[in-house]
Amino acid sequence: MTDLLDPTNDYVFKRLFADAPDLLVDLINDLRPDLPDIASVEVLNPTIEASELTGKYIILDVLARDGEGHCYNVEIQVRRYGAWHKRGLFYLARTLGLQLGSGEDYQELRASVGLHLLDFDLFTETAAERAQAVWRFEMRDERQPKVSLGNILQMNLIEK
Repeated sequence: MTDLLDPTNDYVFKRLFADAPDLLVDLINDLRPDLPDIASVEVLNPTIEASELTGKYIILDVLARDGEGHCYNVEIQVRRYGAWHKRGLFYLARTLGLQLGSGEDYQELRASVGLHLLDFDLFTETAAERAQAVWRFEMRDERQPKVSLGNILQMNLIEK
């Protein structure tokens, strides 16, 4: 039997999706079946520098857009560290903010969606949390979660 390479390995993940963006489109579409299909995907830094192989992190920045123009920032996170969620939220907000230039109409804004594939379980306090692996966070009121500002900012987490 042939051993398969671990797709959560930074090098394997980057090499696989930088070389085969169609696989990345399929993955994104499978993870969000209730949303429009991805129309384009851009790997912003597709090459792997020699220094990345010996360094601490390999960075794969993926920006995808669906048929309605919504933007997706896709990341894999293999190490759990304290501020990763802040970085993810920063990229999410930046993706939203870069959509418009000065004087452009806010009606033109499309959703900014973070899609984070985690190689660990983030939420483990309760049995219900441990049983759930797919999470979608949106802008909702704290006291009345049915009241929403929409999903223009959305963070999706897929746990191990």
